[in-house]
Amino acid sequence: MQIAQRLKPLQTNVFADMDQAKAEAIAQGQTIIDLSLGSSDLPAPPHVLEAIAQALQDPSTHGYSLFHSTRPFRQAAADWYTRKFGIAVDPETEVLALIGSQEGTAHLPLAILNPGDFALLMDPGYPSHAGGVYLANGQIYPMPLRAENGFLPVFAEIPEPVLAQARMMVLSYPHNPTTAVASVAFFQQAVDFCRQHNLVLVHDFPYTDMTFDREHAPSVLQADPQKEVSVELFSLSKSYNMGGFRVAYAIGNPQVIRALRQVKACIDFNQYRGILSGAIAALSGSQASVRQAVATFEQRRDRFVQALNRIGWPVPTPTATMYIWAKLPEPWAEDSIGFCTQLVKATGVAVSPGVGFGKSGEGYVRFALVHPPEVLETAVQRMAEFLAA
Repeated sequence: MQIAQRLKPLQTNVFADMDQAKAEAIAQGQTIIDLSLGSSDLPAPPHVLEAIAQALQDPSTHGYSLFHSTRPFRQAAADWYTRKFGIAVDPETEVLALIGSQEGTAHLPLAILNPGDFALLMDPGYPSHAGGVYLANGQIYPMPLRAENGFLPVFAEIPEPVLAQARMMVLSYPHNPTTAVASVAFFQQAVDFCRQHNLVLVHDFPYTDMTFDREHAPSVLQADPQKEVSVELFSLSKSYNMGGFRVAYAIGNPQVIRALRQVKACIDFNQYRGILSGAIAALSGSQASVRQAVATFEQRRDRFVQALNRIGWPVPTPTATMYIWAKLPEPWAEDSIGFCTQLVKATGVAVSPGVGFGKSGEGYVRFALVHPPEVLETAVQRMAEFLAA
């Protein structure tokens, strides 16, 4: 039996590797403090759960959910965007429901790339961005993100032969894993660059609301309000603690939205309509739970950074996301996988190796702040003992 060659680059990923390391540590009797996966431990808002619960009793929601049945959700998404960013949106042609934004980033290359075309991806970046390109038989050009550039790509470094074969660029700010935030001015540069080189600009935007210290995360559509080259993906996983509900949407250029809809029509229907009812309640109802979640993660950030500083591991204080991006101390500065596997084995603290997000992530680790402050401080104390040993 032969398996498709396109699966070769997908044999491992950062989360699967750490899952195996965690399983081995548990088998050896360790109690795990898992900071490796950015899955919020906070509950979904009560009014969201109530909307889903009410839908369960309605038999009309139990059948297949095709495109036109998602119209109320698409309208709620369009209204949310207009309120938040002042951008007019057509829910019929410029919005598409997604089964999580990861589904969108994985399927968009099938809609945009021909075999051999290049996608310009962030390095480090979220693993599913690369996975979709491999499945589309595309090529990846990694755009290095360096601390000295604020973890923003330098477009002038992209070679002309690559640009001649490139069809899409993927950005994501606030950024996972580096926690960097981009400005509208940067997005304007990106839009102009993509317009000049006939690229589709895909912006993965799950941390829209997860900003601290009065920081605001702009939409790429603020730099491209006519949606000439851009499409943006928003997930309810972070803002509304709905990761397991797998609900998101793409919004932007009508041609790209139509192409992505064609791909989805061959692969899946949509979520259960009750989940979409919950998503409508989230987008249309009180946003108090969003503010509360942001305040919770801001408190965790402060406590964790202070704890790391106390043990002699200085890290920058991020202004966004639910992560800490930390440069590794010696002797681990060039071995993030070795550090993470040895750490979980010795202490039960699981974190993500920077190289798992791309070559330029080597020398860093990512901590996900998905536990209460006292648990985070316990994790730091265990790491202090590990580093001392």
